[in-house]
Amino acid sequence: MAEPLKDMYHEQFLRQFGEKVHAVYKAFNTEAFVAAVMEDGWYDLKLKERIRRISTVLGTYLPPRYEDALDVLYAIDAACVGFPYLFFPDFVEVYGQSEEHWGLSMEALERFTSKSSAEFAVRSFILREPERMMRQMEEWSRHPNAHVRRLASEGCRPRLPWGQALPLFKQDPAPLLPVLEQLKADPSLYVRKSVANNLNDIAKDHPSIVLDTARRWQGVHPDTDWIIRHACRNLIRKADPEIMALFGYAEAGEESALTTYASLSAEPDVLPIGGSCELSYELHIRPGEPVRIRMEYGIDFVKAGGHTSRKLFLLSDKVVPGGTRLAGTRKHRWADLTTRRHYPGEHRITLTLNGVETASTVIRLEA
Repeated sequence: MAEPLKDMYHEQFLRQFGEKVHAVYKAFNTEAFVAAVMEDGWYDLKLKERIRRISTVLGTYLPPRYEDALDVLYAIDAACVGFPYLFFPDFVEVYGQSEEHWGLSMEALERFTSKSSAEFAVRSFILREPERMMRQMEEWSRHPNAHVRRLASEGCRPRLPWGQALPLFKQDPAPLLPVLEQLKADPSLYVRKSVANNLNDIAKDHPSIVLDTARRWQGVHPDTDWIIRHACRNLIRKADPEIMALFGYAEAGEESALTTYASLSAEPDVLPIGGSCELSYELHIRPGEPVRIRMEYGIDFVKAGGHTSRKLFLLSDKVVPGGTRLAGTRKHRWADLTTRRHYPGEHRITLTLNGVETASTVIRLEA
């Protein structure tokens, strides 16, 4: 099993970092810094808690003036590149919030984001002064460095994983749209992925805004088309009719059935938790013109309280000729995961085409 990500912050790493600081700032006490970081329940701290501990303690051993402390970090940041050095922008978040330091902090975040990422650190500044910070984000969206342009989008995502929540943008994402407009045809895939993820966050609370944006952007540029497709992925999974029509999926319903035949079976249909079964499916597409299809199987997982929760698994997403026969198998494993625990009981499995159930079967999990 892989070691927890937080364990990259071990004593040797801290000591090596302290030696880098000491090389440019002789007053830095590496031994005292390492001891202070690792005291008082260090091993129980989670990843972000360890990052915050490092940046907070670092500030007590660097020069007391914020400007001088940044100069020390600037002297070594070229040798401190990668995910472990997230405490550089976190240092700015901890010590650079005062009004007198605003400009310095913006310069520091802009500089540090290309070394690791300042996407988490900017969020407290957004919460403090949203209008001022979004003007900064718009400015960064025109920056020549792709890392900085990505920060403009990633830092203001309403639902950034691991990041501080931005409830103001969950409620009203309008301030985000000028930034995303600026980046909608960015030459960097790294940036475009962030734009798509930002829109996907917005879609969870305001699907109509994302649908309107997708309509306006569609056909602007091939890269922009990729963004809106990726941004609408959850709406596609939900088979939102307007989204399905926008991306050319054939209409599927009682009055316009896409299939003339559909079947789904599981073997075995009784198995223990931790086991696996083979799903066999077959679909006959209606005769006529080629159609775009999205074929998935869904499982209504039994939860601890006895209720169920459905998860969809993609089988195919493509254009097929009318009259096509689609058949295949898929092995599904029922082992517990860090993100999903299995419970005994009957689990209904469905075969869906463009969001419409076409066939189903049931398996029984046993403890």
